[in-house]
Amino acid sequence: MTAPALPALPTSPDGQWVPACPAERLLPERGVAVLLPDGHQAALFRTHDGALYALDNIDPFSHAAVMSRGIVGDRGGEPTVASPMLKQVFSLRTGSCLDDPQVRLATYRVRERDGRIDVSIRPDEAPQ
Repeated sequence: MTAPALPALPTSPDGQWVPACPAERLLPERGVAVLLPDGHQAALFRTHDGALYALDNIDPFSHAAVMSRGIVGDRGGEPTVASPMLKQVFSLRTGSCLDDPQVRLATYRVRERDGRIDVSIRPDEAPQ
């Protein structure tokens, strides 16, 4: 016997975005986990200045899906999130680990439209 298939997650008409949450539910300095259509997870954040960011939700050091529960902050003007597990700090803009330059989280585009937050279904390309 096979398990029933999960229903497809809704995407935008162009197929590039998935609705994450109502805009008012994303509080500054708090994260929200978003399940993407391919099964990956993104961690979505709003900073105090209203900027929106999304990173891979899997902590590359502990391999736990916890980045959305991370501690949002700032390091020298760079918006950051610290893993709640081992406290490594990542740039919200680039996904780069500020404590280990060899490690990077994928980043996702984010938009706010019609009272909701959407996340791109695919990660951004790695910076050159």
